[in-house]
Amino acid sequence: MISIAEVEKLALDLPEPQRAVLAAHLLDSLPSILHDEDDGIAEALRRDAELETHPESAISLEQLDRQVEARRR
Repeated sequence: MISIAEVEKLALDLPEPQRAVLAAHLLDSLPSILHDEDDGIAEALRRDAELETHPESAISLEQLDRQVEARRR
C-alpha cells in the first residue's frame, strides 16, 4: 500500500494547475464541517469594511505570494 508521504511527493511533483485540480477534488470529497448560512457573505462584507476603514492593512498580490511561499518552506 502506498503511504501518504509517497502520495504527497507525487502530488507535489505535479504542475501547479494539476495540483489545484487535485486539491479541489480532494476538498470536494470531504464532508462540509463548516458551513455559513450565507455562504460567507457576512465575513466577506466584514473584511471589505475593514479594508475600507484601514486600507494600510492591505497587501499586494506579490506580498501574498511571498508569504505563501515562505510558509511552504
